[in-house]
Amino acid sequence: MEFLPNFLQRITALMKILFFSAKPYDRTFFEQHNERYGFELEFLETHLGPHIVEAVQDQIAVCVFVNDKVNAEVIAVLAEKGVKIIALRCAGFNNVDLEAAREKGMRICRVPEYSPQAVAEHTVAMLLTLNRKTHKAYNRVREQNFALNGLMGFNLYGKTVGVIGTGKIGAAFCKIMKGFGCKVIAYDIAANAVLQANGIAYHDLETVLGSSDIISLHCPLNEHTHHMINAQTLQKMKKGVMLINTSRGGLINTPDVIDALKNKHVGYFGIDVYEQEEKLFFKDLSESIIEDDTIQRLMSFPNVLVTAHQGFFTEEALSEIAQVTLSSIDALAKGAEPDNKSVILV
Repeated sequence: MEFLPNFLQRITALMKILFFSAKPYDRTFFEQHNERYGFELEFLETHLGPHIVEAVQDQIAVCVFVNDKVNAEVIAVLAEKGVKIIALRCAGFNNVDLEAAREKGMRICRVPEYSPQAVAEHTVAMLLTLNRKTHKAYNRVREQNFALNGLMGFNLYGKTVGVIGTGKIGAAFCKIMKGFGCKVIAYDIAANAVLQANGIAYHDLETVLGSSDIISLHCPLNEHTHHMINAQTLQKMKKGVMLINTSRGGLINTPDVIDALKNKHVGYFGIDVYEQEEKLFFKDLSESIIEDDTIQRLMSFPNVLVTAHQGFFTEEALSEIAQVTLSSIDALAKGAEPDNKSVILV
């Protein structure tokens, strides 16, 4: 009866997975963790979309990232080519047409949590950089300019920090800001009892927006949260507020924020995500002319900090992403259910 595990192992070894939007670091971590599974891995740097879907050949699974377009058109071709599993190596799945996948009998899995601390810590790094202007100080000192004019910040201690969305990442961020001596308040559709026990007070969205010196977004992107930060909600915020988004770009109506920056209602703005980022992020465009006037306008403000979706980018997070993704594909391919809560579509 020992033939069955060996048979399944041989089946797994023959399985092919095609990766889209793959970078060298993806290859490094997935190949390292694939030693346990023996899949045949192929990596493409291009993103998945109608233009490239014909590249899929004999793969049982495709692995995609945040800017891959997995719409009905793409899913139809994937299904025709025999793909059974769409694996997202990220937490969000707003770029997948779940209903189209359901109709084709596909299984969808993701990485529900890889390292909440990675994104939470990057949020704090952006907050501190915007406040204490360490990026500007670094450049000044390298030019032998040791003047302090224009580098003044404010104490975090005693400030009110509003957290919108208190899932794993939002909760980790709350705990860090409590450590700075901040008053932390939150908004979510469901309160976190552990956070409440640690002094995090939940309020309605309007109260959080109007009471906070610093606002940080940590909620998923869906039909309810799309452009939740807009001209109307911005007006409810304190003048001079610091606004940070390390969640999804579509949470923010960027032109409205630009207007609020111009009239100085928003005092600081930090984003690690951008609504049109698929045309920009994860690419070296240093020799290119960027035609996106919105991002160019944003980057012209001295009180704006943009990072290119690097909040997740730690060794621990990339290792967890590779392990969870491969184990989920392995389980689904064998007709089992992953034990890591990664399955979206049954």
